[in-house]
Amino acid sequence: QVQLVESGGGLVQAGGSLRLSCAASGRTFGNYGMGWFRQAPGKEREFVSAVSRSGASKYYADSVKGRFSISRDNAKSTVVLQMNSLKPDDTAVYYCAATRRVVTIQLRDYDTWGQGTQVTVSS
Repeated sequence: QVQLVESGGGLVQAGGSLRLSCAASGRTFGNYGMGWFRQAPGKEREFVSAVSRSGASKYYADSVKGRFSISRDNAKSTVVLQMNSLKPDDTAVYYCAATRRVVTIQLRDYDTWGQGTQVTVSS
């Protein structure tokens, strides 16, 4: 089973960019589909983006499509979420997660989670 550690969160003005990274331990990173989720105060955790085991298939929530980009490097056991044109509504704790499925956007399919990283977008 992999262990996940996120980094790259912070405070940014609206319209700015942030790059979130998720480093995975273990030798079987390529066997996991990977996803990013976020949770704002008082709200449920929601899907942001997912990438398949090989990196060939990528999915995005409608709210971030065209602004966020997900990528993975299986040789380095990392997955990155590049966030551009950030909005105050993007403010949340962002979580990296791993699933044994090839790829999925369903939160319930992910069984390994990072500790989360805070993203705050000021207006």
